[in-house]
Amino acid sequence: MDSTNTINHQLPSVLRWTPSPSPTRSLLKEPETTTSTVVESLEIQSLAYKDREDEDSSSLSIEQIFPFRTIVAGAASRGPSSDNIREVAPSFRLNSEPEKSFLENPKGSKRKGICLTWKNLNVGVSDGKNGQKMILQGLTGFAEPGQVLAIMGPSGSGKSTLLDALAGRLSSNTKQSGEILINGRKEKLAYGTSAYVTQDDTLMTTLTVREAVYYSAQLQLPDTMSRSEKKERAETTIREMGLQGSMDTRIGGWSTKGLSGGQKRRVSICIEILTRPKLLFLDEPTSGLDSAASYHVMSRIVGLARRYEITVVASIHQPSSEVFELFQNLCLLSSGRTVYFGPTSMAEQFFASSGFPIPTLRNPSDHYLRTINKDFDDDIEQGFGGKTNAKEAINILVKSYESSATFEQVKQRVSEICQQKGGDLEKKGGQASFIAQCLVLTKRSFVNMYRDLGYYWLRLAIYIALCLCVGTIFYDIGSNYGSIQARGSMLMFVAAFLTFMAIGGFPSFVEDMKIFERERLNGHYGVAAFVVGNTLSSIPYLFFMSLIPGAMAYYLVGLQKSIEHFTCFVLVLFVCMTLVESLMMIVASIVPDFLMGIITGAGIQGVMMLNGGFFRLPNDLPRPFWRYPMYYIAFHKYAFQGFYKNEFEGLQFPNEQVGGPSVISGEDILRNVWQVELGYSKWVDVAILFGMVVVYRLMFFGIIKMVEKLKPMVRGFSFFWF
Repeated sequence: MDSTNTINHQLPSVLRWTPSPSPTRSLLKEPETTTSTVVESLEIQSLAYKDREDEDSSSLSIEQIFPFRTIVAGAASRGPSSDNIREVAPSFRLNSEPEKSFLENPKGSKRKGICLTWKNLNVGVSDGKNGQKMILQGLTGFAEPGQVLAIMGPSGSGKSTLLDALAGRLSSNTKQSGEILINGRKEKLAYGTSAYVTQDDTLMTTLTVREAVYYSAQLQLPDTMSRSEKKERAETTIREMGLQGSMDTRIGGWSTKGLSGGQKRRVSICIEILTRPKLLFLDEPTSGLDSAASYHVMSRIVGLARRYEITVVASIHQPSSEVFELFQNLCLLSSGRTVYFGPTSMAEQFFASSGFPIPTLRNPSDHYLRTINKDFDDDIEQGFGGKTNAKEAINILVKSYESSATFEQVKQRVSEICQQKGGDLEKKGGQASFIAQCLVLTKRSFVNMYRDLGYYWLRLAIYIALCLCVGTIFYDIGSNYGSIQARGSMLMFVAAFLTFMAIGGFPSFVEDMKIFERERLNGHYGVAAFVVGNTLSSIPYLFFMSLIPGAMAYYLVGLQKSIEHFTCFVLVLFVCMTLVESLMMIVASIVPDFLMGIITGAGIQGVMMLNGGFFRLPNDLPRPFWRYPMYYIAFHKYAFQGFYKNEFEGLQFPNEQVGGPSVISGEDILRNVWQVELGYSKWVDVAILFGMVVVYRLMFFGIIKMVEKLKPMVRGFSFFWF
């Protein structure tokens, strides 16, 4: 045991600085520091948030300033000796006797908020050999309001699995046992009482920070709140996360530069805390961020947890020493087993007493993870010059923890929380109505489509170029005998190949689906609202893309000049584009991969094109499968027939065939050349196409619902705890 621990045992009741072996600070002896100087230094840290500006800083007690430990009242008046003070890291800890600080709440007291407990939690997955591989084994722990619990461990230790188990997001192929309780009871969480921030920042890149958060506020907050109240809630949340200077900056993505990684992470958190949830899950919130950005993100989270009594559970990969010291409690996992659970400040003592002291100038979290990482089974220093491998070290630490007083205190605290039976969960008043959600989603999607050049504008440019090509190649087609085949070829190209270009929007569809899946899992809105909003927002763009290029091709070629014929032509083109877009949305909901989705969508359209009635006339199609039912399922059949009837009906062409009449009517051409069904008008074909749009959109809705059934990920705001 080192000299510092010796001093601690000799003076258990004396307030002291706990040294943190951060490599970023020197070990030079510092001058004597008084308690007031300490308080002054700590107020500089990010834990003194802007949300406390209305409080008198001089009236803050030591307990309020230091959220990480609970200190005996009156202890602040006892200034620590200069011998026990060392400045070693930017964020400091003020510790009292560790053994008395673990159970912070006296027995029988109740705290506002949500107390989350789990006991003997096991999670396994089938290994395909009639066996089961255990991911989590016998975990017990708790998380309390106003505190941040950090779940740490090497890759594959079960961090994300534990987080998903606590949040009710385990996939269907896993088996879970044990007890997870909310305030000592099996609870069904009401909407808005919990939130889950995923590791990936899936955001709409074309929106500004203000727009992204405000649209989300309109979706999540109830209709009883006015627009001004929702806007104020959104802007307050943005300020709480320190993003007030970037309110009008676009989030940005691959095509445009926008926010930094840390700012995007804070925007994701802003969106999820709009409802002021009492339980917040964070999946590696510092992943991909530098140490400074990680510190700013986590310090804001700690401040919000303290201010709103939020219970925060976060999986952390490898925090810096400054970030590590922000956490009140630590859950250290290795191979699904608990290596340590307890106050962060006591982990150093636990490892030292188990024979694995922290070397000088090493980040504590680095030492813990290096000790329990068996992927690279190097020899680990143990005690006074001894060495052991990682597997043995893990077994030693697990056994040491299970036989420690800390483990008994954890079980005692879990038992106390379960016996207290905390207060009933607060009702959040529900979310926005279905109509309001549809309107907000339509507006948000419309803005996104307008600003994203690759969504429609690039496709519009391609359509214009293609229609110019079609118009110049078939320019002033005339009405001679040769124009019969030319007209059919031109109309086939417009109905088939021009609409085929809709697959170019597939990457944007996939991004929309990713955003929907995140917001859907967190209960922001339902599937029906998303389908309606996506459909309504796309209609103006698709109509515009049908009208402008369609008019260029129509009048350059010299098709029938009446307004009725032009209107029918544009409507058929518009419906075909809508159909293809609906088809690609269905593909995006099943195959969420760019390359595979484009290949799948192109293949489906290719099959429909082949048996649409142009490349092979209807009467020549093989009857099994291709004629019945594929010919009637392909939308190209109705598009071709609608275009052909619209163009050929009422026209007459000179007959160049020997022995026939001198003039051929358009109806004869439709019946004998193109084998078109003349029992109904062209408007029936248009109506059938519109009906197919409705069917495709309903299929889109049904497939999303079916995927939810097949892969049950219970939404974060309405799940049962088993």
